[in-house]
Amino acid sequence: MGMPIQKLTLAEYIEWENAQPDRNEYVRGEVFAMVGGRRSHGRVVSNLNRRLSEAVEGTSCQVFCESMKVQVAADSILYPDVFVTCDRDDLRTEQVFKSPIVVVGVLSPSTQAYDRGLKFVLYRGLPSLREYVLIDVDARRVEAFRVGTDGLWVLHDMSGLASLAIPAIDATIAMTEVFAGVDAA
Repeated sequence: MGMPIQKLTLAEYIEWENAQPDRNEYVRGEVFAMVGGRRSHGRVVSNLNRRLSEAVEGTSCQVFCESMKVQVAADSILYPDVFVTCDRDDLRTEQVFKSPIVVVGVLSPSTQAYDRGLKFVLYRGLPSLREYVLIDVDARRVEAFRVGTDGLWVLHDMSGLASLAIPAIDATIAMTEVFAGVDAA
């Protein structure tokens, strides 16, 4: 996450953001420009979008990626790399989603600490969220944080396993499919 651009109200941010060519997150009233992605990042996001869409086909859930806004607090809107929502209001919105059940972040070296820290804190404030998955493409690490019935978040490290499991939507994706095309020359 870069330096804040300016401080705006939520309404001002949405109006301003809709006129911008690039994405900017809104965190605690401040606007931050998003950094550009790498090919490997885009490849994993594309793979996940396809496989998760297949997993929820025929259900009341839908998968969205990168250019969709998720409001995580009254003063914060984020752009998840990939998310799944089953919420009726979310499935009717054109602008801002509020109730994802799964959020996936594909990590980059420059944003990894932010994704694991403040961003995770903000996402945990969503009552709907059941899983927060972090994928480190360079290290081939896949970690899922799942909230239990006791409200506690538990780490499930799937690095080195044959597949990525996302029980919240009853999905299993082979790691070869998650990372397909990443090493392509």
